[in-house]
Amino acid sequence: MRLFKDSGNVLSKQIPLMDVMMLLAESQSNPIHVCGLMLFEKPKGRRGLVREIVEAYRAARPTPPFDGVPELSGTHTPRWLPANDYDPRHHVQHIALPAGARYEDLLYLAGDLHETMLDRDRPLFRVWVIDQVPGGRFALFVKMHHAIVDGVSAARRVNASLRTTRHKGVPKPLFAVDVPVRKPRPPKAMIKRLLGVSTTATSQYMALLGSLRKGVWNRIGLSTQGSVPFAAHRGPMNEPVLNARTVATLSLPLPAMRRVGKHYGATLNDVAMTVIDAGVHRYLAEQDQPFEHRLVAMCPVSLRETDDASGGTKVSAVFVRMGAPGAPVAERLVEVAESMNEAKEDIRAMSRETALGYAAGMMAIAGLGSVTHADRVTRPSANLVISNIPGWDRQLYLNGAPLTGVYPVSAIAAGVGLNATVISCNGSMDFGFVGNGASLHNLPALAVHVEQAWRELVRVTP
Repeated sequence: MRLFKDSGNVLSKQIPLMDVMMLLAESQSNPIHVCGLMLFEKPKGRRGLVREIVEAYRAARPTPPFDGVPELSGTHTPRWLPANDYDPRHHVQHIALPAGARYEDLLYLAGDLHETMLDRDRPLFRVWVIDQVPGGRFALFVKMHHAIVDGVSAARRVNASLRTTRHKGVPKPLFAVDVPVRKPRPPKAMIKRLLGVSTTATSQYMALLGSLRKGVWNRIGLSTQGSVPFAAHRGPMNEPVLNARTVATLSLPLPAMRRVGKHYGATLNDVAMTVIDAGVHRYLAEQDQPFEHRLVAMCPVSLRETDDASGGTKVSAVFVRMGAPGAPVAERLVEVAESMNEAKEDIRAMSRETALGYAAGMMAIAGLGSVTHADRVTRPSANLVISNIPGWDRQLYLNGAPLTGVYPVSAIAAGVGLNATVISCNGSMDFGFVGNGASLHNLPALAVHVEQAWRELVRVTP
C-alpha cells in the first residue's frame, strides 16, 4: 500500500454541481460510473506481455482527478480531498477467463464488474486486466466514476495511454497520464459570462425556462416539438433498475456508414442512432414485448473545449424522438435526422453555462422521480440513452499489442435502463450496450438486431 502523504495531487476544491448531482443520485442498485472494454491482439512470442502491463500499471501513481475522494458531509461545500492511501492491487486487478471460455463469457464478466458501486473511501476508479480472451487476445475493463470523467475526457485519456507504434514498453495508464487541463475562468469573468448584457441574460433565461417548461408539459400529458424531456411512453427499458447489468458489443465499418449517411443527407451519428432505433424495436418484438410508440433517446452533448481533458462531467443533453415503430429503415433514418436537427436548435439557443445548468436540472428532476417512485406513474424522461464519443483514426498499441476494439459500457440513467454508446476507432464504429439486467435480458441479441438493421440499410441504399 502506498500512502498519499502530500496534498499536491488533488487539492481540496469544490465539486461542480453536475458532479455533485451524480454523487448524490447514486445508489447500490443504480451506480453512476462509466466503463470501457478494450480488446488487444497478443503478438506471437510475447508470453510475458500481460504481466508487464499489470506490473507497470500497479507501479503508476494516479494523477488528478484519479487521486481524490469526495467529501459530501459536514458544513463544507462538497469538495474533493486527497486520498489517504492507495492500494495498487485493489485498483489494478489481474484476472483470466477459464480455458474454453467464449466471447459471451467476457460480456457476462463485464456485466458483473459493472454492477457494483465504487468505494467512496478510495480513488474512484478500477482497472481489470483480463487474460485468455478467445481469439488470442487480452482485454482491459476500466471503471471510472462519472463525477471524474465523461465520455470525451475518458476517450482522450485512453488515446494518451496508448502508442502509435508496435514498440515494446507500457505507457502511463489512463489514470496516470498527463493531459491538457484548462484553467477555470476567474469568478468575475464567469459571472459576466452568465449575466452578459441584459438582452443576452434574458434570452438565456428564457431558453432555460422554455426547455424546463417542455418537461413539465409532458409530465402532465401535453406535447411539443424540439428537445422534449418526459415525452416518452413507458417500456421495458423504464422498469425499476435493480442491481444487475447485461452487456453487448458490436463493430460496424466506418467508411460505409459515412457513405450511407451522405446519400441521405444525414450525419454519421444519425446513421448510428437509426440502426440502434430499429434494432431496439426488433429486439423488443422478439422478446414478446413490442413497443408501439416512437422511442425517445436522451443524447448527451459534450460542452468541452477541444484541448480540455480535465476531470468532471461537462455535458448537456437533447431529447430526440426516433422513427415510427414500423418505419422502413431508410425512412427511419430521415425521421431520426429531422428530429435530431430540431432538438439541436434548443441546445444551440443556450450558452455553455446555461446548458450545463439545464442538464443538472433534468438530472435532479429524474433523480427525484426515482427516489419518490413518481417515475413509475409518470412518463419517463426517455427510453434509452444514445451517446457518440469522438475517437481516433489510427492504429494504437499497448506494449506492442494492437488495439482491435473499444466498447464504451456507460452508466444507466435514473429511470432509463438502456444505454448505447458508440465511438469511432481506426475505421470502425464500435458500439457498447449496457442494460438493466432485471428487465432487459440477453443484450447480445440486441446487438444482432442492430447489425441486421445496418445490413438492411446498406441493401436499400443506392
